[in-house]
Amino acid sequence: MERVELGRTGIEVSRLCLGTMTWGSQNTEAEGHAQADLAISAGVTFWDTAEMYPTNPVRAETVGDTERIIGTWLRARGGRSRLQIATKISGAGQRMVRDGAPITGASLRLAVEQSLTRLQTDYIDLYQLHWPNRGSYHFRQAWRYRPQVTDRAAVEAHMLDVLEAAAALIAEGKIRAIGLSNESVWGAGLWLSLAEQHGLPRMASVQNEYSLLCRQFDTDWCEFSMVENMPLLAFSPLATGLLSGKYAGDVTPEGTRRSFTPDLGGRVTPQVFPAVAAYLGIAAAHGLDPCQMAIAFCLSRPFPCLPIIGATSLAQLTTNIAAADLVLTEAVQVDIAAVHRQFPMPY
Repeated sequence: MERVELGRTGIEVSRLCLGTMTWGSQNTEAEGHAQADLAISAGVTFWDTAEMYPTNPVRAETVGDTERIIGTWLRARGGRSRLQIATKISGAGQRMVRDGAPITGASLRLAVEQSLTRLQTDYIDLYQLHWPNRGSYHFRQAWRYRPQVTDRAAVEAHMLDVLEAAAALIAEGKIRAIGLSNESVWGAGLWLSLAEQHGLPRMASVQNEYSLLCRQFDTDWCEFSMVENMPLLAFSPLATGLLSGKYAGDVTPEGTRRSFTPDLGGRVTPQVFPAVAAYLGIAAAHGLDPCQMAIAFCLSRPFPCLPIIGATSLAQLTTNIAAADLVLTEAVQVDIAAVHRQFPMPY
């Protein structure tokens, strides 16, 4: 498995990142451990989780269970230094965690301490803000997006509070780097500017949705990511399974994510299945596995991109990991570009 530096952090991570949000909901602890064993054996050492996981759905009684499962794996297997663990603090509106309170420097410290306990580790490699306090356009909110910034000074004060808390946590060895998630280019730029002005930690990366079906990152974010060396941790590179073809024909196989979330978080639309069919057609025409093609596409982007691969079975995970060895031909890329022009934003 190829390894790359995570932005400017000096932290070396695997080219693929293991997503764990099904551990504790769709996957049992034993199944999570089996996925962890498979991932580590394949060289996938960069793992992503969050304090609110598992999802689909998020439930008060399961909040934190994914981190706990990683913690019991670490206790059983050891070798913490083999891994690069990323987790996240929830923010405004997630009522299952701290009653939906916004992120502050104080809540950042509390969340880190709680995650360290659940993960049974002394440090977290990458600690991310799950979404901005001021809201975002992600998760299909772009259709009605209205920026909420009415007081820039208050936004800057909040960011400085968080960065100062992060600096203290880094000095104490509890986190190694801090990153963003579900963020905008303006927000990321302000985080970097304030960090530089005040000698505070630099936001290392951003975790936003990206796939053949969701390409909001391809314009302003692409430029920003490349110039500032802020890698994208691309979540849902298979568009929650849509690009695998398992929902083709608008079906819902038993036990799949769609059986728990029928609209797949707003991704099921009248135009999504024709788009999926077109991408499946490209994979078939070129003799490719559609999941591997979708993940390899993310790896081929001009900006630094680390796809977060998740699975509910070992067979799925094996297939997805193998995408790291696939290089898409120019002919495949041309066909993908044509379909993207036809279906630019299918959800």
